[in-house]
Amino acid sequence: MVLPSAASAPVTWPEGNTALIARRPVAEWAGVEALKLKHEGLNPTGSFKDRGMTVGVTQAVRIGATAVACASTGNTGASLAAYAALAGLPALVLVPAGKVAIGKLTQSLAYGARTLLVRGDFDDCLRLVREASEELGVYLLNSVNPFRIEGQKTIVLEMLEQLGWDAPDWIALPAGNLGNTAAFGKALREALALGLITRMPRLLAVQSDGAAPFAMSYREGFRVRHRVHANTIATAINIGAPASYQRAVQSIRETNGVVTAVSDAEIMEAKSVIDAAGVGCEPASAASVAGVRQHVRAGTIARDARVVCVLTGHVLKDPESLDRYHRGTEPPPARANRPIEIEPTVSAVAAVMRTLRAD
Repeated sequence: MVLPSAASAPVTWPEGNTALIARRPVAEWAGVEALKLKHEGLNPTGSFKDRGMTVGVTQAVRIGATAVACASTGNTGASLAAYAALAGLPALVLVPAGKVAIGKLTQSLAYGARTLLVRGDFDDCLRLVREASEELGVYLLNSVNPFRIEGQKTIVLEMLEQLGWDAPDWIALPAGNLGNTAAFGKALREALALGLITRMPRLLAVQSDGAAPFAMSYREGFRVRHRVHANTIATAINIGAPASYQRAVQSIRETNGVVTAVSDAEIMEAKSVIDAAGVGCEPASAASVAGVRQHVRAGTIARDARVVCVLTGHVLKDPESLDRYHRGTEPPPARANRPIEIEPTVSAVAAVMRTLRAD
């Protein structure tokens, strides 16, 4: 058994069965020919969080919880709100005021969760919701909840099944609160023990330079658990004190993994390549591909390696990130596709068409 037997009637949409995609432009940009994208943005609420939330909310129903709660940078709250609505449970979502993408905040509100804008960062939200859970008896559904981790394991198990149980050399993933890093290591450990795979892939956990406490700890052999004031355009991984740190350390050690950090500019450049390939993702997702490119260039990942990059969220999750580039408020990535304003004439359209042919 790879998942807990929580109930006879799971709370489900259903979720999972996400695509494993090969796109040559992305592989060429990253420098790895055999690169595939596992797109978790194709889950019901647009992110990987649905995999953990179906198990977590099912457990909440099983134990008779009267309400559920989470702290969120956006995707967890959206998923919790949807699954709580499906289960008929009141939901409380705490998010850092002014630091959550509108697409994600809109989902939490639309699905009916009581959404609190906390004057602080994600770490303040998590501290507060943990205290509220203990004092008010609300069932906590952040990734500190082990049932969440069990559900998120299925990303890797499904990926391995799609590959015919022929494990890749590397699995790259964005790293924020480190729930996925913990879950991926657990999934690989169990798959190896069950004989489903015969060798252990290496994990590449990728953070943003502006929110890289795990990468800092990795560089020091995990002797110190770092905390930072997070500030990155990749809002889904904008976390300064990851809650699943210890389990993530275990995952990196057991897989001979690597933790790295890339710049926001590198993240947005990777996103522009992924988007232009017709796949699309939110900024944090693109960190996985940016991290692979970094380590191919460094020689850590061989150009003939078999690599799977996990994309964690849908392209429509964070429209503001692109809008800032389109409006010229931040330097655009080299491949940025800005809108063109024209006069209402055919000649103006023709002029644009000529530039398309030149490109």
